[in-house]
Formats: sequence, C-alpha cells, structure tokens
Amino acid sequence: MNVEVAAATAASDFTLWAMFMQATLTVKLVMIGLVVASVVCWAIVFEKFLSVRRMRRAVDAFEALFWSGRSLNEIDEAARRMDSHGPAALFIAAMDEWRRSRGVTAGPHGLLERIEKIMDVELHRQLARLERYLLVLATVGSIAPFVGLFGTVWGIMNSFQAIAISKNTNLAVVAPGLAEALFATALGLLAAIPAVIFYNKFSHDISRLGSRMENFIDEFTTIIGRQLEGARPPVTA
Repeated sequence: MNVEVAAATAASDFTLWAMFMQATLTVKLVMIGLVVASVVCWAIVFEKFLSVRRMRRAVDAFEALFWSGRSLNEIDEAARRMDSHGPAALFIAAMDEWRRSRGVTAGPHGLLERIEKIMDVELHRQLARLERYLLVLATVGSIAPFVGLFGTVWGIMNSFQAIAISKNTNLAVVAPGLAEALFATALGLLAAIPAVIFYNKFSHDISRLGSRMENFIDEFTTIIGRQLEGARPPVTA
C-alpha cells in the first residue's frame, strides 16, 4: 500500500523539473545530453544567421562596386577598404597574383589559369568558413530522435519494472515511467527539428552565395582574358 501511495504522490506532479528529478540516472543523462545539444544548435544557428547575412551584404556591396564602371585599380583600392569577405577577397587575391606575375614570361594563358586557380582556392576558403559547424546541425538532426527514443524505451522498461515490483497495473504505478519516456521523446524532437530546418536553410543560402561568387569568377576571368588577348593593361571593368 505504501508503494502505491508513493507512486500516486509522484505521479501527481508532472512539471518538467519533477519529471526530470523522478527519472532514472540513464534517462537523466539522455535528457541533459539533448538539452545541451539543443543549446549548442541554437548557438550555431545564431552565429550562422549573422555570418550568412554579413556575407550576403558583402556580396551585394562588391557587385555594386565592381559594375560601377571604375577601373580595376580603383576597384582594388575600394575593395581593400571593405570587409574582406566574399568576392572582395577573391578579387584582392586575383589582383595580388596579377601584380606578382608582372614580368613573368609565362604567357597570358598561364597567368589567366593562375588567377582563376587562386580565386577558386579563396572561394573554397570562404565557403568552408561559412559551412563551419553545419555538420553539428546535421548530426544533431539525425541522431537526436534516436537518442530520445532510447530514453523512451528506457522509461517504458522502468514502467514495466514498477508493475512487476508492485504487482499492480494501476496507472499511478506506470505513469512516472511513461511520463519520463515521453519527456525524453519530446526533448529529442525539440533538438532535432530546429537543427534539420536550419541546416537545410543555411545550406541553401550558402549554396546560393557560392553560385554568385562562382559567377563573379567567370565574369572576372573573362574580363582579364579579354585584357590579355588585347595586350592591354587592366583599365576598366
């Protein structure tokens, strides 16, 4: 009878903190891990939101500068005063290679290939910086539901054990175990759903920014190739 009274008393308190405190050590560890994963994911989401927005603004600003009709030297001076992200970094790297290659008798095609290669390297560096920590979102989105399911299974096992010990199928006996099981499931979904949503969003945004910078590389190398074929110094964009 005392077991039933204790179980009924425990089952009457279904606040989140009470369910956590009533859970077994294994389920508590699952809950703590899922909460930590959720906090880490939201920190990454906030950082990525700022990084993607800053990169988008940098791309917009440089594209406006590049197609403003200024000479390449004027664009280079202005780009070095801008935030060194996105196509501005690509352009500066290309102009630095252009200047380093003055007097080198490798032919226009060799110079064009080196400029294109160094811009590709800088592009991958910029994209790698943007994609940093996205793998964490993908990982949490993939495994958090299964971790929550593990806590669910463990909680249900505790409910069956409570039934076996008390030899009573009263709901008050099994309610605490079922509550902690469902709570673990909820925490798993709470961590996984935002992680998947924002992983897809940021992957799409970064892919679009990468495409815009790749288009800039194609356009810039076309301009440089035209300059080299005409044997003229870079004057205008």
